Amino acid sequence: MGFSGHLNREIGVFTACLLVVNALIGSAIFGLPGILADQTGMLSPWLFLIFGTAIIPIVLTFAVLASYFQSTGGPVLYATTAFGPLIGFQTGWLLYVGRVASFAGNINLLFDYISYIWDNASEPITRSILILLLTALLALINIYGIKRAILAINVFTFFKIIPLLLIIMLGVQFVTPEGFLPNDLPKFDDLGSTILLVMYAFVGFEAVLVTAGETKNPRKTLPRALVTMVLIITVFYFAIQMVYVSVNPTGSGNSPLIELGVSILGPVGGIILILTAIFSIVGNITGTMISSPRLTLGMAEEESLPSWFGEIHKKYKTPINSIIFKAVFVYILAVSGTFIYLAIASALTRMIAYAVCIASLPIINKRANEETRKQALKLPGGYFIPLMGLIVCIGAIFQASLNSWLYMFAFIAFGSLFYAANKILKK
Repeated sequence: MGFSGHLNREIGVFTACLLVVNALIGSAIFGLPGILADQTGMLSPWLFLIFGTAIIPIVLTFAVLASYFQSTGGPVLYATTAFGPLIGFQTGWLLYVGRVASFAGNINLLFDYISYIWDNASEPITRSILILLLTALLALINIYGIKRAILAINVFTFFKIIPLLLIIMLGVQFVTPEGFLPNDLPKFDDLGSTILLVMYAFVGFEAVLVTAGETKNPRKTLPRALVTMVLIITVFYFAIQMVYVSVNPTGSGNSPLIELGVSILGPVGGIILILTAIFSIVGNITGTMISSPRLTLGMAEEESLPSWFGEIHKKYKTPINSIIFKAVFVYILAVSGTFIYLAIASALTRMIAYAVCIASLPIINKRANEETRKQALKLPGGYFIPLMGLIVCIGAIFQASLNSWLYMFAFIAFGSLFYAANKILKK
């Protein structure tokens, strides 16, 4: 049965959709609008539509992969099934480290926003204590059961989506026909950086796949949640960016949506957007705290990590050791400052992991039994859509800087030592 066979299946379609929302709408929407407006001006909203459309083949391929499996693990499970335990482990490890780094970065960004209304949040000692308390609280919520974590996500999602929708509705009045369809194309000083920035807004959708072992009817629930929410979020990003550049076409500062709120609603709008950013980031890290421990749980099931990571709480039926490990790892990165460098490499590592998973699809399909093959989701055109997704991944991979590649190889080397040590201990 494996470790995940003891988990409770509490996640339905609605909650799966919320997990996708919280994986994608996090810190990026509160930092990217100003940067993209600086680099591409009135074209920036259309970049979200272009790259949101470009990532759909990747999402569709992952939806197909999800339909072949019922158990926890997601990308780790796909890569291991197709290419063996070493590649499966490295795929999962890169995704895991990328998520931990993003989590640590989001926590620091969270307290940056809190410091707008409470100066002490910027003090190093105070911040370190607050980070410890927050990670411990999120760990406890998850240990005490997936239902409590789901309830927290529902609350945070409501408080971050409603204000952003309000800003969109109030900001539509500033959108003009000239701004909606710009006549002149901007000059790209760093096209590769711009591409990775926009792609960063869409990575993380795979988090919901890791919870398959706790999802009701995952073969149908996960593909439906993935495709539906990525399409909706693409339009949402487009609308936010269109309103922003219509109000402030040149971009500015490190807190663009706070400035947008002030421009539309005055000082009250700024306070609303500060609180929205706080709820958004907390919702994002709450969702990550659900998915990431299930990733190490999946690797324990595949015997590429020690069985310690697969320990399930007898009463609450949650992966307690994986949750504790994640909380400690996040705290170390968040207070050390190394999360900045990890975040730079996170887009690259995820795109490589996506490419590995897409390449696994033909092998998984070939090895599946007849019943599983019949139940699996079918895409029109055979492998044409997965091929398009693979091309998008490869194109994004080659936009990365040398430093990102060096950090990625360091992650792989560290993961390989972890994997080798586990194999030696098992023998």
